[in-house]
Amino acid sequence: MGPLNGYTVIELAGIGPAPMGGMILADMGAEVIRIDRVGGAAMQDVSARGKKSVIVNLKDDTGVEALLRMVENADVVIDPYRPGVCEKLGISPEVCLKRNPKLVFARMTGWGQDGPLAHAAGHDINYISITGALYAMGRKGQKPVPPLNLVGDFGGGGMLLVSGILAALLETANSGKGQVIDAAMVDGAAQLMWMFYGFQSFGLWNEKERESNMLDGGAHFYDTYECADGEYVSVGSIEPQFYALLKEKAGLSEAEFAAQNDREQWPAMKDKMAEVMKTKTQAQWCDIMEGSDVCFAPVLNFMDAPLHPANIARNTYIELDGMTQPAPAPRFSRTPSEVRHGAHEAGQDTDAVLSAMGFGEQELARLRDSGAIV
Repeated sequence: MGPLNGYTVIELAGIGPAPMGGMILADMGAEVIRIDRVGGAAMQDVSARGKKSVIVNLKDDTGVEALLRMVENADVVIDPYRPGVCEKLGISPEVCLKRNPKLVFARMTGWGQDGPLAHAAGHDINYISITGALYAMGRKGQKPVPPLNLVGDFGGGGMLLVSGILAALLETANSGKGQVIDAAMVDGAAQLMWMFYGFQSFGLWNEKERESNMLDGGAHFYDTYECADGEYVSVGSIEPQFYALLKEKAGLSEAEFAAQNDREQWPAMKDKMAEVMKTKTQAQWCDIMEGSDVCFAPVLNFMDAPLHPANIARNTYIELDGMTQPAPAPRFSRTPSEVRHGAHEAGQDTDAVLSAMGFGEQELARLRDSGAIV
């Protein structure tokens, strides 16, 4: 029984950060009910794990009323739509909070609920573009490199959504009042850049040139290196004692690598270190450095990652629905999270969920006949 056991979350079907947020809440024990569309496909993605699926036709007034009755029994609604969509459907925050004054109505968008871009389409790459995050990533003299969709969708989106929901639930427990959360990926991505504003203010960061700073690959002691077998390793020996150990284990010349923080010497030291790292295979470097204070790790692809001994020892990954996927996180000592079941087919739980919320058999039959539910 996870820490959110007893809470009910209604997640309107979407993609990306909102389903991720619902997945985390479900892992933590909340009953997450995903409202799928009529004619929706089976929920076979990883984010569907632990969730129940109800199909409600939100273009039908009877279907909208059925959803609002569900809202009366919920603690949270997750809205993944563009601003104004819920209002057009008749399920705006105002309408839902009138039905349930303690409701947390969490809205997940890219640009936010207001502002000049609020109604424009966008994706992760666009949201992180206007925060400076994308500009900062990539090699010197080359174009910025998209960091998958981890920064906008998931770090700045899904994680921000979950933290907002948890904070709002804590406040509601004290006040007895609900509220609306405006979680925007652009806001979250901006928050993720907090450290670099501090660096820049102290003259420790060149924001105009990639690969010229300590954490963007500019430093020889904080980068990835190709090995003799074409695989890669990562080194992050920032602290002086860790850097000293790196020099010892890699056999780096004290004369050539003495001035760790002399930025003018970084390019030459990086070239030399690249030569050294290419003299051994990834496995050989792991034998020499892994588990030490060098701050070292092999660079693994995401299908090899579950096979790493450290990940196996901590059960960092699980097998579910024929897929390897990340296990729930973080870990709780007394109320551990768990994945209660794999993805359910779209609409699989419609009757069971509505029955548990007080809908009678005859009423369910009428809703099915009218097409309001499936």
